[in-house]
Amino acid sequence: MRRATAAAALAGLGTAALLALVPTAPAVAATTGCRPGDVQLVAQTPPALDRLQTDLAWGITRGAGVLVAVVDSGVDASNPHLTDALAGGIDLVGDGLGANGYADLHGHGTAVAGTIAAREVAGSGVVGIAPEARLLSVRVFASDDDKAREAGFGPTAQRLADGIRAAADAGAKVVAVAMSSPADDPALVDAVAYAQARGALVVASAGNAGGESAARYPAAAPGALGVTAVDAAGNGTAATSHGPHVRVAAPGQQVLTSAVGAGDCMYAQQEPRASFATGYAAGAAALVAAAHPDEPPARWAHRLEATAARPDPDHRDDVVGWGVVQPYEAIVLVPDASIRGPVDPVTGATPVAVRPAVAAPRVRPSEDPWAPARDMGALVTVLALSTAGVLGAVVVLRTRRADADAPPADADAPTSAE
Repeated sequence: MRRATAAAALAGLGTAALLALVPTAPAVAATTGCRPGDVQLVAQTPPALDRLQTDLAWGITRGAGVLVAVVDSGVDASNPHLTDALAGGIDLVGDGLGANGYADLHGHGTAVAGTIAAREVAGSGVVGIAPEARLLSVRVFASDDDKAREAGFGPTAQRLADGIRAAADAGAKVVAVAMSSPADDPALVDAVAYAQARGALVVASAGNAGGESAARYPAAAPGALGVTAVDAAGNGTAATSHGPHVRVAAPGQQVLTSAVGAGDCMYAQQEPRASFATGYAAGAAALVAAAHPDEPPARWAHRLEATAARPDPDHRDDVVGWGVVQPYEAIVLVPDASIRGPVDPVTGATPVAVRPAVAAPRVRPSEDPWAPARDMGALVTVLALSTAGVLGAVVVLRTRRADADAPPADADAPTSAE
């Protein structure tokens, strides 16, 4: 009975909700199952890790010593990638199925947890971005379907806020919230401030509202690191929310991670989802926190923002924020006045832009890189034509003088071709 319920919940991922959660009826490429009871391991390495400097970052730290809270639908502790990663759990739902926060009928929390700290398992290439970080499961909803809502077990802003606070009280240094709400709820804003005051960075989904620019919470709360997703090619997408609450981006498409009772699963094949990007960004934050345990959460966030990959180092935009997180660069960054991009949260210093933002490229005649060459070419042409004209005139004059000095042509002679 519980297995059937979990399968139905997995199939319902992505339905409209008060808190817009990541999708997905599992989209499958590397696996044929992704169903509870159909355990499959995939030798493929998660594609996202190739974009996240893991080889370089893991040469410094793999996240040991950092507790990351997954405030979500729970985490399946029986998944072999997560059994040893879990340090404990808290259940705030009260449905009797997850007293320790380990039950996950929805599947969302287990998938996000795997992106953060999945352990290596023989026969599988799946691993999290911070594979030595510890996980704390904070279960704040059972499912987002109508039945769960009617029973009082669906997602609510208050329960989410309580989960953030509980994570901070439990000693989490990074709080992953792969959920979002369009409501500017004071409880969520206060919860982020509460966590920050206790030395925790809240890494939250910027939402999947299809390109809309409305703020989403808790990502938009002061102190939170709002995360959007880029596609498999590393580009921003209309599938996710945009706006000033977007601070960084991370891969969110073709995500190979852990699944409830199913080993490995490939999610989000059709379009990127901000939830998985949030998991990867939270894992990146864990790597930074492990390397710089004495720094405040705001500095960890600043490191990730300042070093994120973007075309313009001096400016952010509402689609991908400061760019795609690069944890190795964030770890080795030396904070000083030379940093370009975001305001320093510790000193308050605003970097001086090397060049101003340009809304759209505009080409003026004086900016034409080929103009000097063309001008020189025109001058040479004019001089050449002038010289040719003078020489032509001299030839004509000489010809006329020669004709005048010659004897008259014989009228009877045949005309020659010229």
